[in-house]
Amino acid sequence: MIIRRLFLWLKLLLLGALCLLTFTREWPPFGDEYYQIIQLVGQRQFDFLSWEVNAVAAKVAGVLANNDAFLDEAGRQQVVLDYLSLIQQSQQIESEINQIYTDPTVEDTVGATAVLQSQLTQLRSEISALQPVAEAIVQDQVGQILVEEEFGVLGQPWPPVMMQMTPLPSLLIISPRDRIERIYGVSLIPGLSVAEMDALETAIFEQLNLSALVVPIGGLGTYPAMIMETSSINWLTEVTAHEWSHHWLTFFPVGWNYSDPQVRIINETIASIFDQEIGSRVIERYYPEHVPPPVPPAAPPTAELTVPEPPVFDYGAELAATRIHAEELLAMGDIEGAEAYMEAQRQVFLENGYGIRKLNQAYFAFYGAYAAVPGATGSDPTGPMLRDIQASTSSPREFMETVAPIRTFADLEEIWNEVVVVEQPPAGSHPEGDH
Repeated sequence: MIIRRLFLWLKLLLLGALCLLTFTREWPPFGDEYYQIIQLVGQRQFDFLSWEVNAVAAKVAGVLANNDAFLDEAGRQQVVLDYLSLIQQSQQIESEINQIYTDPTVEDTVGATAVLQSQLTQLRSEISALQPVAEAIVQDQVGQILVEEEFGVLGQPWPPVMMQMTPLPSLLIISPRDRIERIYGVSLIPGLSVAEMDALETAIFEQLNLSALVVPIGGLGTYPAMIMETSSINWLTEVTAHEWSHHWLTFFPVGWNYSDPQVRIINETIASIFDQEIGSRVIERYYPEHVPPPVPPAAPPTAELTVPEPPVFDYGAELAATRIHAEELLAMGDIEGAEAYMEAQRQVFLENGYGIRKLNQAYFAFYGAYAAVPGATGSDPTGPMLRDIQASTSSPREFMETVAPIRTFADLEEIWNEVVVVEQPPAGSHPEGDH
């Protein structure tokens, strides 16, 4: 009990320290160009300070109340699932309200949505009441798995797992037109319309000759972590682990150098690899009924099949090929040609059911930072190298310790050569006992 209370107070202290360290890393260096961008953004810039004050206050109240400590494991699971069910119901009602407001045949939208609005208000009240307890439970469940994976001190995860589900800011990504590189990222208020996003992107393109794109995000490594409201327990546990990994990496070189574009890709990819393993462990332990079913084996080919089926559109492969060719055109100085090519490819994706709103240099500058899954990274070897390193380590802790010292891409290459290449048997050799 003494240790638990000590960690409760340590959590409060860490809230004040890490909240400044983690979200400030997203700010770009100041300069004339950046100030022009901020002027174009205007009042649409997200107010992190106000959010932090409110989030810290909510977490302090939750830590001091400690209500989840009086529930058994079955009760804790049910609280979380009830909370997510309420969110699902509220999202359904919000969707119905939006449909009514976009229906041109409905004249009295206020009257037509009155009952739904009343139901939504009641649901949001219930959600607010359950949120602190449900979040504390998920934090503890993720934390317990982290402790078992040796990320703990005195039986508690360190740093403590802290997150809050909240409407997330969108992120304005800016890249030069002559290359794919994220040079600025500005957080914007939630709820911007597509028209507002497009107008801002166009203004930056026309006035500053830069490629811009407003993108949604699923979480942000503030402290507490900002996490998009969801009804999926699988997604919630995974993104909680993802943002916690950023908190842990903040204490190491790969976190210190987050502003470097190459290190940012490495950092985000580490987190994406780590969250899948920890998130799945949480689901297996605490929510086994939500473990995804195994992927069925591919059906063997049959001799009766004589007419070849059309090839299936491979989204990842097509996206990778698009980036590679766009970069080739940019390297030749054909900026307009590259942009025309990316727009033509966007139409191909639309025809195959992938609704990409805008495909440009900023798109690849953002989505290319998540190299755990091939596609937007093109020929970037970061993802495969980090997955090789993970496969060559025995635990999540060993993987994280192995990659934590990375300061540059050259460091990643050196670690990959030491950990992966060295372990490969020489050509022509045979395992011991094989004659």
